[in-house]
Amino acid sequence: MRAAHIALSTLLVICVPAFAQHDEDRGHGDKDRQEHPAPRRGPDPYHVDNHQKAPDRGRGDDHGDRGKQDDHRNQGDQRRDYRDQPDHPNAPHVDNGRVWVGHDSGRDDDHYRTDHPWEHGRWGGGFGPRHVWHLGGGDRDRFMFNNWYWRVAPWDDPYVDGWYWDRDNIVIYDDPDHVGWYLAYNPRLGVYVHVEYLGQ
Repeated sequence: MRAAHIALSTLLVICVPAFAQHDEDRGHGDKDRQEHPAPRRGPDPYHVDNHQKAPDRGRGDDHGDRGKQDDHRNQGDQRRDYRDQPDHPNAPHVDNGRVWVGHDSGRDDDHYRTDHPWEHGRWGGGFGPRHVWHLGGGDRDRFMFNNWYWRVAPWDDPYVDGWYWDRDNIVIYDDPDHVGWYLAYNPRLGVYVHVEYLGQ
């Protein structure tokens, strides 16, 4: 019996620290913890009815290709304030896992117009919270996970400043309004951006 107690005590001494490490912050503070649940589904298509007017987005005169869209970085276009509540981010985000704050510009938003939608093919790796992807490096102009390559829409560049390109998780959703774009949701930050699939 004494041998069984010694074996059990030894096993506990070895296993308890391993379980405790699971909840540690791994050296990055609370920012690595999944604080925001991924929405079950993407946003509904935006509809402008007779009683609503599409919000002004400070649209420029460009119509889509990468070279023209890159100009947004230096033009100082008026940007919307996305803070719908004082403690919410000033970036497109999801409230309560359901409300896609900032996805209300509709199909007429020139910032997301592209001359060659899905020119690298359509992505079929899996949408929604059942498919969480771990970023494997890169930056906003070309990042990857599972050998699939992507880029952030130039207009959304400021909204990925806090992303960890080598370790954040993201969830991909179809964009019902902007042809050729997908939405990448970062559960750590609770924010999303428009992304284009670049192929394998």
